[in-house]
Amino acid sequence: MLRFVRNVLRLMQLAYTLARHDALFPLETLRIAPGIVAVARLVRRRGDTRRPGQRLAEAFTDMGPSFIKFGQALSTRADLLSEEVALDLGQLADHLAPFSGDAARRTIEQELGRPVGELFSSFDDIAIAAASIAQVHYAVAADGREVAVKVLRPGIEDAFARDLDLFYWLAELVERTQPRFRRLRPSASVRAFADVVRVEMDLRMEAAAAEELGANFAGDLGYRTPTVDWDRTARRVMTMERVRGIPIGDREKLLAAGHDLNAVLRKSAEAFFFQVFRDGFFHGDMHGGNAFVEESGCVVPVDFGIMGRVDADTRGYLAELLIAFLRRDYRTVAEVQFRAGYVSPDKSVEVFAQACRSIGEPIFGKPSSQISIARLLAQLLRVTEQFEMHAQPQLLLLQKTMLMAEGMGTKLNPGVNIWELARPLIEDWMRTHFGPRARLERALGETVDAVRKLPRLVDTVEQIAERERRRAERELAMSLPEAAPGRWPRVDWVMLVAIAALAIAILAWLD
Repeated sequence: MLRFVRNVLRLMQLAYTLARHDALFPLETLRIAPGIVAVARLVRRRGDTRRPGQRLAEAFTDMGPSFIKFGQALSTRADLLSEEVALDLGQLADHLAPFSGDAARRTIEQELGRPVGELFSSFDDIAIAAASIAQVHYAVAADGREVAVKVLRPGIEDAFARDLDLFYWLAELVERTQPRFRRLRPSASVRAFADVVRVEMDLRMEAAAAEELGANFAGDLGYRTPTVDWDRTARRVMTMERVRGIPIGDREKLLAAGHDLNAVLRKSAEAFFFQVFRDGFFHGDMHGGNAFVEESGCVVPVDFGIMGRVDADTRGYLAELLIAFLRRDYRTVAEVQFRAGYVSPDKSVEVFAQACRSIGEPIFGKPSSQISIARLLAQLLRVTEQFEMHAQPQLLLLQKTMLMAEGMGTKLNPGVNIWELARPLIEDWMRTHFGPRARLERALGETVDAVRKLPRLVDTVEQIAERERRRAERELAMSLPEAAPGRWPRVDWVMLVAIAALAIAILAWLD
């Protein structure tokens, strides 16, 4: 009951804020709490000529850090709102007024257990960047290294916990009262959002993500991550190497410094491809201010709070889908989604392929530089309702990142399409990982793995059978004391060894 009252009051506050910005349409679309919405309409500010998405973005900014992050997450849900609103929310700036340098120093000393003066020979009290969850200060470590220190906002964990409870409550309410939205899996989407936020609020996890991404690109002269200072890193404080370079989104400064924009764009496109398809671990907040180009031309990302993972099966689905769209092979586009289980099997592949064509042709009729794969995927979601496609929360972050990557590429060189740059890499990766040989190797590997697990499985079955036999013997002994126990025969391993040998022989022949 307490949760209900707390969330109803919070919902009233949310509705009031949305009404002041003439942005009540999300609650109106979801058709939840109609009474609260009706009252909020009385204070609606009319006459605002801005687009609905722009008004909604400003309302979320007024609501605080949780809603800024939530609005950014919603920017991937063109299926839930509209493409225009989603694009506007994608521009939602994650900037807030900084908290004081004294508060930052207190957090550092509480977390690291030492005075700031011992940890750093100098510490700049004025933050150089302040976002919804944390802010960054420049400093010089005691050993003379220039570093950047990220510090969480005071009380941010409690604020997010309160608002996350509201988001879960609203998602449950939508699923219970609006069956037509269940396919969008609102609770799962909130859960995915909560997982991302939870990682962001443990800066040790961000530091570990930076190191993992850096290890994946070890030896790559064109892409690297900053070095983590683990001695000055804790749950609410993270210290990293200070990056000297030009923001990748500042085209004019890059040109003035003599950088080859096409080379920078190619490195960025290749790095994004390798993160998604090779490693399945990618930077999920790749806007123009979150990467720098060093004097050498090396691209250095920063801010690793939002990272995404893509399993091998999903990587294969994405690569095949992307290649099929680039080739305008809509039958394959449809078949890929049926194989992935994203479309109900009782639907028509031909009709779904026709729907995919209706999305792709208007886009691919444009010059290659104007083709937006991220927008294409967003439009694909717009036709999902009639085919009962289920939303895939694990792909939402990737879709958002693809949109950011396209935007960054367009800013660097409007005449180049990053997907055309990455296409040879994707096709080569597809041949290596999803060609006939790769499929056979995977099948054989799965067979060998199954054979390897069989002894444990058989032992388990035998143990269960032995217990059942003994129980039966005890019961039988009570009625027939002279009955003699028997024993189950052990499994003959000859066939299993033969299967393993055959699999190894085929692999050797393929090599």
